[in-house]
Amino acid sequence: MAASGGDGPASTDGPPSTDGPASTAAPGAPTLTRRPERPCTLAIDIGGTGLKASVLDATGAMVADRVRVPTTYPMSPPQLVDRLVTMVAPLPEYDRISAGFPGMVRGGRILSAPQFGTEGGLGTRVVDELVHQWFGFDLAAALSEHLAKPARVANDADVQGAAVVQGKGLELVITLGTGVGTALFYEGRLLPHLEFAHHPFRKGETYNQQIGEGARKEVGSERWNRRVHKAVATFRALTFFDHCYLGGGNSRRVTGLHATDVTIVDNAAGILGGIKLWNDEHLAV
Repeated sequence: MAASGGDGPASTDGPPSTDGPASTAAPGAPTLTRRPERPCTLAIDIGGTGLKASVLDATGAMVADRVRVPTTYPMSPPQLVDRLVTMVAPLPEYDRISAGFPGMVRGGRILSAPQFGTEGGLGTRVVDELVHQWFGFDLAAALSEHLAKPARVANDADVQGAAVVQGKGLELVITLGTGVGTALFYEGRLLPHLEFAHHPFRKGETYNQQIGEGARKEVGSERWNRRVHKAVATFRALTFFDHCYLGGGNSRRVTGLHATDVTIVDNAAGILGGIKLWNDEHLAV
């Protein structure tokens, strides 16, 4: 991915409807929507405008309503961890943690944080001290220490992709939110992550600059849509994907895409993909 592919304007998605009685929740906790099958996973989606989380059971279904708080800036690693710990406190019991982060992640460590290395998010002044703090920060270890459960962290577009790919051929996931994210899968296996969002796209600007949320607000949704269509065509020529999935908070704004090899998917995938981080046959991080 790149800068915050999976987030954007708040979506209205909620947990899927389920059969069976709901479990009893503690006072003040989100309503449990189904009886969980263990192990349960705390799935966190870290975005440029919002932080979201829910608990998934062993089948990948949400067992509680999603919680969400705004992303605030500037955001140092300790500040993000503290905000996440506070946010997830009302959620029901879980056995392990997964998180999607908007930047390059390897082995649970952050290698780039395009959103959080700035004063106020994408497009604002870069703060060298924040960039230094984020580089190499072991987010997985920090979450595990503060929440007392094992944790895994991956790029947020990779996590979203894990929830939607079908395991057939080369599948590309593009997330449209505050920034742009990408993930590539072949036969269901995640390929090495590439930061396409920072690569030149058109008129000397990157994908983030051309089809991120800032650009949509600047040029309007109609022109932004034309750019998204061109971006999909460029990625098609670049990767020869068998299928492309458009996700993230702004995917709901995409119109006029009639290609049979492109599907718009629900923004909830940023959370629902969390369980896949623990399925080493599908996704290893």
